[in-house]
Amino acid sequence: MEIDVVFDTVCPWCFIGKRRLEQAIRLRPDLDVRPRWRPFLLNPEMPPEGLDRGDYLVKKFGSEARVRRIQGAINEAGHSVEIPFAFDRIRKTPNSVNSHRFVRYAERFDLASAAVEAVFRAFFLDGTDLGDIDALTAIGADIGLDPGPLAAFLASEEISGEILNENARAHRLGINGVPCYLFNSRMVISGAQEPQVLARMIDAASEIERVA
Repeated sequence: MEIDVVFDTVCPWCFIGKRRLEQAIRLRPDLDVRPRWRPFLLNPEMPPEGLDRGDYLVKKFGSEARVRRIQGAINEAGHSVEIPFAFDRIRKTPNSVNSHRFVRYAERFDLASAAVEAVFRAFFLDGTDLGDIDALTAIGADIGLDPGPLAAFLASEEISGEILNENARAHRLGINGVPCYLFNSRMVISGAQEPQVLARMIDAASEIERVA
């Protein structure tokens, strides 16, 4: 079974959703379930150099107090899947196109899920600038990618248009928030759902395939 996971690398709920999906897959050990990572841009107009994190959040959510409340809720949810969010380390909200390109490059070597985990950890735990090519190259080396070809790829504009087009396609399909999961291209559910909910979706999609 293939699950298309529509996500953004700068979305904390997508990090939580990834961990919950992994838990759901472990609940169904007899099924061959493979996630495919599909790009979504929460900030499609983000300048290439990114924006100051504090300014961005206050502008988006209205006040520092509201930002703290939202981050508190995310922290609580993160603890349930062993994610120690370190929002205080993040100095910049980056343009996420390059990090999506990085994931798509890693997919060529069957390392897409490892790349997604690595960029989430780098951004939300270490405050790494995901718009920085050198930082992404270092992340790639850590998961086993050859840094030379990876750096050359990231320095180019290769598949940038593909990422933008897939983001536009997601919006045309009515996807307005992430994470969003598409099960065998037949069933869809949005939000960082609990593992049991995702496992039931896996069951339903599997049954549809069986009787189709």
